[in-house]
Amino acid sequence: MTYDLVIRATHAVLPHGTMPAAVAIADGAIAAIGAEDEPFPAHAEVELPHGQVLIPGAVDTHVHINEPGRTEWEGFDSATRAARAGGVTTVIDMPLNSIPPTVSPAALETKKAAAFGKTHVNVGFWGGAVPENLGSLEALWDEGVFGFKCFLAPSGVDEFGHLDRARLRAAMEEIAAFGGRLIVHAEDPEVLDDAPPPAGADYAPFVASRPDSAETSAIDAVIDGVRATGVRAHILHLSSAAALPAIRAAKAEGLPLTVETCPHYLTFDAEHIPAGGTQYKCCPPIRSAENRERLWEALAQGTIDFVASDHSPATADLKLAGGGDFGVAWGGIAGLQVSLAAVWTGARARGYRLDDAVAWMSGRPAAWAGLQRKGAIQVGRDADLVAFDPEAPFEVHAAELAHKNPVSAFDGHALVGRAARVWLAGSESGEGEQLRRP
Repeated sequence: MTYDLVIRATHAVLPHGTMPAAVAIADGAIAAIGAEDEPFPAHAEVELPHGQVLIPGAVDTHVHINEPGRTEWEGFDSATRAARAGGVTTVIDMPLNSIPPTVSPAALETKKAAAFGKTHVNVGFWGGAVPENLGSLEALWDEGVFGFKCFLAPSGVDEFGHLDRARLRAAMEEIAAFGGRLIVHAEDPEVLDDAPPPAGADYAPFVASRPDSAETSAIDAVIDGVRATGVRAHILHLSSAAALPAIRAAKAEGLPLTVETCPHYLTFDAEHIPAGGTQYKCCPPIRSAENRERLWEALAQGTIDFVASDHSPATADLKLAGGGDFGVAWGGIAGLQVSLAAVWTGARARGYRLDDAVAWMSGRPAAWAGLQRKGAIQVGRDADLVAFDPEAPFEVHAAELAHKNPVSAFDGHALVGRAARVWLAGSESGEGEQLRRP
C-alpha cells in the first residue's frame, strides 16, 4: 500500500526503547513501523533533522479550560493552542471553573457545544461529584465522562461544593457500583480551619496555612474509603511527600489507588519563591526542595503514577490581587504549554531519560484514562506525534505563550526541550476531536 505519510527519525521513543525508526501513517493511525531506511511508499515523507526525537504526544489529564462561563480566564481555543505548541495532543477538561460546572448531562452538552470547532488537540471531559448530584452520577457516566472530580475542602467557587466525609463515602459507594472512577482534591477542611490564615507577601505563612497534615489526613480518608468500597480513586496534584508512606502501603495492599503530581511541584521550591510572587500560589502549595526531591524519587519508583499539569489559569487582576498578598490573590498555576519541557528539564538534570519523561506524561496517563489509541508510537495507535528537540534551551516569557492570560509561575525560568513539529492524527494542520470514555 501507499501510506499517507512516513516520518523518519534517527531517534524515536518506542514502547521497547529509543531507536532509529520510520513510522508510516494511514487514515490518521500508525500503520507500520520499520527501520529508519525502510522503503515505505508514501504520498509525503518527513525526515527529522539530527537532534530531534519522535515521541508520542503528551496526554494531560488535568486541565482547567474554564469555558463557558469564565472564558476570560481561559478557553478551548487558547488552551488547546497552548497544549499543541507544547507537544500535548490530548487533554481532559476539569468540571470547574466553568459555569455551569459539568455536573449533569445537560451541563456536559453545554460544555461540548462551547468546545465545538475550537479544539486544536483532542479533548475529553471529567464530570463532577458535588452534594447536589449524588445519587445521579451514573447518568453523567453514561454520557462518556472519564470519571468524577470531588473536593474535600472548599473549591473556591460557590457552584462546585465540596464533599464532607459522609458524602465522600456515599459518592464512593455510588461510583463503585457502576465501575466509575473518583478523582480527589485531597485537603482536609478541618486541618485548614485550624491552621493560621495566610496573609502578606511572604510565602512561608501561605505554606503554613495549608500544612502537610491537610493532605495526609484527607488521603488517609480516601484510602479508607477505597478499602471499604473498592472504588477506583485517584489523588490529584500530590504536593506533600509526607503522604507517600500511606500511598505506598495502600498500593502494596492492592487497593485501586493512583496518584499524580504536577510540573510545578517538581520544578519549584518554597525556599526560592519571592516575596509577593503570587503567580506561584496554588493549592495544595509548593513545598520545600527536600519535599520536591522526594516527589521525584516516588515518581521514578512508581509510587506516583504520572504527571499532569493542573493548568489552572485566571486573569491577571485575580492572580496578582492584593499587590502580592498570598491571602488575597487567586490560586492556580498556568503551565500547560511548558509542562512537557518543565518535566523533561527536571528529569534531565537528575539523570533520567527522555523515555522516562514520555512515560510519565504520555504512556501512563493514557493507559490510566483508558485511551488505548494514545500514548505510544505503536501500530494501531493514533498518529499523535511530536518532533521534540530535547537539547533546545529557552527562557519562558508568559506574554509569548498561547495561554489567554500572560501570568505564569514559569515566567522567566530557563527550560530545555521544545516541540518543533506536532502531528494530530498524522496531520500538522488537523484539528482535535471530542473524546468519550472508551
